[in-house]
Amino acid sequence: MTTDSTAGERRSRGSAAGQARIAAGQVGATLGRLFGAAGRRVAPAGRAVVARVRPVLGVVSALGWIALASAAVGLVLAVWLGWAEFLFIAMTLLAAVLLALAFVFGRSTYRVGIELNPRRVVAGDRALGRLTVANSGTRPVLPTRMELPVGEGQAVFAIPRLTPGAETEELFAVPTARRALILAGPALSVRGDQLGLLRRTNRWTDQIELFVHPKTVRLAATARGLVRDLEGQTTKVITDSDLAFHALRTYEPGDDIRNVHWRTSARTGQLMVRQYQETRRSQLLLALDAERSHFASDDEFELGVSVATSIGCQVIREETEINAVWQGGAMRVGTPTALLDDSCRIQPVDGAHPSLREFLRQATLRLQAPSLAVTVVGSQVEAAQLRGAAALWGGDTETIVIRVDEGAEPRLTRLGRSMLITVSALPELPALLKRAGR
Repeated sequence: MTTDSTAGERRSRGSAAGQARIAAGQVGATLGRLFGAAGRRVAPAGRAVVARVRPVLGVVSALGWIALASAAVGLVLAVWLGWAEFLFIAMTLLAAVLLALAFVFGRSTYRVGIELNPRRVVAGDRALGRLTVANSGTRPVLPTRMELPVGEGQAVFAIPRLTPGAETEELFAVPTARRALILAGPALSVRGDQLGLLRRTNRWTDQIELFVHPKTVRLAATARGLVRDLEGQTTKVITDSDLAFHALRTYEPGDDIRNVHWRTSARTGQLMVRQYQETRRSQLLLALDAERSHFASDDEFELGVSVATSIGCQVIREETEINAVWQGGAMRVGTPTALLDDSCRIQPVDGAHPSLREFLRQATLRLQAPSLAVTVVGSQVEAAQLRGAAALWGGDTETIVIRVDEGAEPRLTRLGRSMLITVSALPELPALLKRAGR
């Protein structure tokens, strides 16, 4: 009997505990639904309040928040310690903030424009900018300050009082000593007090780009890495045997008699032969290794970019197919200007790939095997890495490695299957490529 009663008590306690857990779960679910519904109702109102308050609070600068916090601390200490000095400090800070409010009110009716002339320059050339501010409203506009970010710097202009329809112009110079993509803008009008407690800005323009191209040299024309192919692209080179007819010319000794155009010859009374536009096929790869550790200095890196873009622009002018890549991806090769524009975005990278071979492998995964692969590297790349990179392609691919080294003598050497060209200055490149037979 004792055992049965004990078991019954245990079952009753277990049943009571289970019912309590079920009840607690139901209460929790009910509260969760209530809080969830309340949250869904309150959330839109909270977002609306934040959206209204954020622009107002954004007017207060970091110095303004420090002043308000110091005033609050001063008031607390004045009440707690009874010191009039803290009360005086707090009231002075609050008065400064209140006076600053008068400087942020008002509406501006500006029409602002930014011009850069020219939009594309070579590193070292001069580039000028022009900021125009006009009053497009019907009332005079008080003097203000206009801020214009230019690259990593910022230009500040004092705009005078403008009557309706009046316009003022400000000129500024853009630093173009090094290759870069410089962003100018947006132009901001600034209202605020002289202490900088409050600051209200209005944006008037978008950003515009200034391309500072790398220095390049002109190279001689070449057909290296190009394979004559009747299914290739038509070029401007005139030949005596191909498919794309170009014109007729007078027969010269040594011309193939099969190219004589007999009907025209009979009509003119002299032998006339056909001329054709040569068609070529090329899969030329230009790769720039931008790994920071592979270059001895920033100037050496800039030399590498100049060498790569000089080669790329020449190949594009010859109207041959080219793929240009670096660790940041492929570059546009439709025109020399497009390639130069993209080269402004090239920056040194750190540890993007474990080796030069891996970089080239990943960069060319979706590209056809090139007939000529040109790789531009820094002076700190080991010879073993260069040999490994050259072995990435088969025997039908000709490989050229151009190593930039400002402290070395310009020379040509063989490195396994590759031709290794050492360049210490950009003007040396044309002669070295000519000696290499391009």
